[in-house]
Amino acid sequence: MTLIKVDFGKGEARSATPGKKASEKKIPRYQFHVALVFSDPLIWRRIEVPGQMTLEEFHTVLQLCMDWSGEHSHQFYVGKIFYSSVSATGMKGEYSEAEYDLQSLEEALKWCFTYMYDAGDGWELEITLEKTIDSISEWVCPLVLDGEWAAPPEKTGSVHLYTEWLHAFENPAKEKNKRLLEEAGLENFDPYHFDYESINARLKRHGWTKK
Repeated sequence: MTLIKVDFGKGEARSATPGKKASEKKIPRYQFHVALVFSDPLIWRRIEVPGQMTLEEFHTVLQLCMDWSGEHSHQFYVGKIFYSSVSATGMKGEYSEAEYDLQSLEEALKWCFTYMYDAGDGWELEITLEKTIDSISEWVCPLVLDGEWAAPPEKTGSVHLYTEWLHAFENPAKEKNKRLLEEAGLENFDPYHFDYESINARLKRHGWTKK
């Protein structure tokens, strides 16, 4: 991962603009391209989320989009600062992902935005801000617009090991490959499957707290 040394300072924790009621504040929506680093072929999602969404909530969006469990530790790297969950940092406030929303970090998002999940296996998502959409005042449910390929099951261990499984998927009838997939519990897994409607249904069912 390339680190860009730019002094963004710390993002401000989310708060209403001074002199304005929170309900009057215009909030942008963001369109992101999310790609699994080192995946070949590239596994990616294009998503749209509201600017009032915290990094903690965005973590949930990414987990639902990748069909992961969320049970492992994670971190965001935004600009040049790491943001973690309260349970991971043991503190609340500075660098806590629950205290920062996307709009407060907008300038940093343009430079470097990375999500790291399960440090032991090293799942890493590179997040690119593609578009800032006209400001709105209401909360909008996150939405998946496009993507390709199923995300690797967490039990495969790492993106590099998953690449080895993909070679086995190319010829599953071969005895060696069949045994490999059975041992991994992936004999019924479809690596080509991407169903954005199913993901959007999960996102809609989540029950987001309206801001």
